[in-house]
Amino acid sequence: MGAQIIGLQDWLQTPAAQHLLAWEQVCLDQSVGDLFGYHALQLGIPQLHGLRANRMPHRWIACQTRADFAGLSDRAVHVLADFSALPFASNSMDLLVLPHALECSDDPHATLREVERILVPEGKVVICGLNPASLWGLRHHRVQWYQRLGVSASFLPHDIDLIGYWRLRDWLRLLSFEVETVRFGCYIPALDSARWIHRFAWLDTVGSRWWPILGADYFVVATKRVRGMRLLGSAWRSAASRRSAVMPAVHSGRAAHK
Repeated sequence: MGAQIIGLQDWLQTPAAQHLLAWEQVCLDQSVGDLFGYHALQLGIPQLHGLRANRMPHRWIACQTRADFAGLSDRAVHVLADFSALPFASNSMDLLVLPHALECSDDPHATLREVERILVPEGKVVICGLNPASLWGLRHHRVQWYQRLGVSASFLPHDIDLIGYWRLRDWLRLLSFEVETVRFGCYIPALDSARWIHRFAWLDTVGSRWWPILGADYFVVATKRVRGMRLLGSAWRSAASRRSAVMPAVHSGRAAHK
C-alpha cells in the first residue's frame, strides 16, 4: 500500500493539527499582547490568528498562494508574496510571526534573511515549528516502518522539511538574533483520531515537566540585535514616516506568487 499524500491545507483540518494550533494560539496570545510598535506581519497559516492579541495599528497577513486565503476574514491586510522576497522596506516591521513558514518554504534561509532585513533593530520575531525529535517527527520520517505495521503512513504534510530547534537557533545567531523565549508543547503520540487525542491530552502536562524538549511543537521568540548600535532618546520614528516606509509594492492578490 502506497503512502497517502496529504498537503498543508488538508492537514490543518485534522484533529492533530487542531490540537497543535490550539496550543500555538495560547502561546501567541500570551507573547504578542504586550509587544508595542506600529507594524506587524504574519507569514502563512492564516487559520492561526497570530496577531489577534497584538495592538499594533497596522497588521498584515502574507501568503504565497491565493488558496491559502480561502475563508480568511478581513481582520488584517492580505498580501500575496514570495517569503524569500517580501514587498516591504528594510527596517520597517516591529513584529513578525512565522507559524511554520520556514519549514513550508522552499528556501528557509532566504526567508529568515528577509525577516532580518525588514525587521527594525530590537524588533521581535516569533517562530512556530514542528520538532523532528518528537513522536510526530519519528512518524514523519519512518513512513515505511509505519506502513509495515498497517498504520497510515501520512501524518504530517508531505511537502514540509522539519527544522530542529538547535538548527534554527544556529541560524538565528548567525543573523544576530537573540533567542529570548523557548517553549515546547504537544506531547501526545502521533494519532489521527480526535477521541484518542483527547484521551492522551494529559501527556501535555506530564511531558512539559519530564521530557520538555521532545514536544511535537516548539515556540521561539527572538530579538534582532544590531552590534554597535545604541538607542538614545526616543527609539521610535514618527508614525507617519513608519507608515510610508512599509507600503507593500503590491497588494491583496496582485503580488507575484509561485
